Amino acid sequence: MKAHVINRYGDTSVFEIREVPKPALKPGHALVRVMATSVNPLDIKLRSGLLPDITPEFPSILHSDIAGIIEEVAPDVTSLQAGDHIFGCAGGVKGEGGALAEFMLVDVRLIAKKPASLSMSEAAALPLVSITAWEALFEKIKLAPGQNILIHGGTGGVGHIGIQLAKWAGANVYATVSSDEKGAIARALGADEIINYRTESVKDYVNRLTNGKGFDVVFDTVGGINIDNSIAAVAQYGDVVSILTLSTHDLSNLHLKSANFHAVFMLLPLLYNVQRERHGEILSRISRLVEEGRLQPLINPEQFSFDEIGKAHALLESGKATGKIVITREH
Repeated sequence: MKAHVINRYGDTSVFEIREVPKPALKPGHALVRVMATSVNPLDIKLRSGLLPDITPEFPSILHSDIAGIIEEVAPDVTSLQAGDHIFGCAGGVKGEGGALAEFMLVDVRLIAKKPASLSMSEAAALPLVSITAWEALFEKIKLAPGQNILIHGGTGGVGHIGIQLAKWAGANVYATVSSDEKGAIARALGADEIINYRTESVKDYVNRLTNGKGFDVVFDTVGGINIDNSIAAVAQYGDVVSILTLSTHDLSNLHLKSANFHAVFMLLPLLYNVQRERHGEILSRISRLVEEGRLQPLINPEQFSFDEIGKAHALLESGKATGKIVITREH
């Protein structure tokens, strides 16, 4: 089969097309014809060599998110069958082949049937970000109706899903964005209040929106100094949850508020073969929410073919994309 691989770390020019063996079917797995994938910051880091410990061996086939059609299932698989349209976050890391190929071998515990109302490219935008947001809001936090939640990066990949899930859960949703245009998008997704972090300080918007008390929950999708901003914005006895915690911070303010801090690393089931069923179950719930009109992916207007993977990566690195960047197979 044809695959887009990397044989070394580097910039977007390292992708090359190579003929590689089609994956052999094994118990508990399905062979999927890849129809679409999306670009996540994880894919950029793997390509660039920032995460060598979890990068597939060279020649590496990257990308975790997949939407496609099942070609064949192992004899022990009863939940899915050939011809099913599926989506999932199922590979592209050490020990697992990725979606930048004609076919991908996937553990069926990691996937679910694609929402019928979405195209393949739309479905491919959802898995990693929706699993991450679900774990943060409902497994780490157990978000409750009426709580005030601040979501950083409201039009980003995880942030735009977080807004919709939090609104579905009955929370009062506040979102940070970098422009008025992105603010309009975040409001359309369900945010009750918009904060332009470029023009308003943490102290100012905490005073304006909470009378200085802070937010019950702060969901950080940005990392770095934004973790400090999140701690500054959380209320006493509140919760901060972050998806990017590979940095060092002073937790004194968190302690003085008796607040909780939670970290989400959604790749654990992929990397260590633990709790994989949970990911499939989350995706089934996400699919139902899509069909009920409660959730939709935010897709960047410019889309790419599999021969334009480098351009798709470059756009994400530029910081100019809004929502998810998808790559769709040409027919």
